[in-house]
Amino acid sequence: MPQSIPPRSAVDLHMHSLHSDGSLRVEDLVARVAARGVGLMALTDHDNTAGIATAAAEAGRLGIDFLPGVEVSSEWNGIGIHIVGLGIDIRNPELQAGLDRIMEFRDWRAAEISRLLDSAGIPGAEAGARELAGSRMVGRTHFARWLKDSGHCRDNGEAFQRWLGRGQVAYVPSDWIPMRDAVSWIRQAGGIAVVAHPGRYKLSAERLRELFEEFRDAGGGAIEVSSGSQAAADREHLGKLARQLDLAASLGSDFHGPEIGHAEIGQLAPLPAGLQPVWERLGHPFPLSPVH
Repeated sequence: MPQSIPPRSAVDLHMHSLHSDGSLRVEDLVARVAARGVGLMALTDHDNTAGIATAAAEAGRLGIDFLPGVEVSSEWNGIGIHIVGLGIDIRNPELQAGLDRIMEFRDWRAAEISRLLDSAGIPGAEAGARELAGSRMVGRTHFARWLKDSGHCRDNGEAFQRWLGRGQVAYVPSDWIPMRDAVSWIRQAGGIAVVAHPGRYKLSAERLRELFEEFRDAGGGAIEVSSGSQAAADREHLGKLARQLDLAASLGSDFHGPEIGHAEIGQLAPLPAGLQPVWERLGHPFPLSPVH
């Protein structure tokens, strides 16, 4: 019996390049977007906008509508929450000052992880992770890839289990900014704030609603209802909450690379009926339509 073809969406508003923890250059990423038949995209690298100008230029050249974006690392009640900003002005000084603050912490954390690994008999980790990253944004995923490539473990999962995960020898706790700050920076930059992949946060229904209510009250505007990095079964429940709380709906694959988990670009179930797409709230006329 033939396998079913995964659904495709003409919109994908969450993806990453080499400027964060993706594996593709911006140019190659946008070319892949075009090849997948996506007509409206956003580049949402973690905590920096270094790839936006190139992505916008490439998207324009290939006839793809483009929204400048970013994915901000934040915290709510002790839980790490990622907030995507869409339609942002990357020249906004408040946004860039905030992102610089996060990147300074990331620099310190990279040095601390490397120090701990060195103490455990594994020298050179920061230099190796930075070479793999190819940009300033170095995260634990880069250290995991370096540990694998250097023969210290079989795969990224083992790298976290043995070295980088909570309670392990090179674990360094996150110290992200409050969620309200992330929302404020995005709004000051003229964008709309979106809770990324809410199904991944392992919150009860009551706590998830509490998160969304505080997010909305802080000025947040949308939630990622359809995501490549959360269970497909979450879609209907998240759509119901979006309708009840007057939040717009976004969708994105959270694509990091052809060999790195999550969904392929544009491989997304459509938004449930009765929701306002986030691009409409931004005043963008692009329609959501399936690609065959």
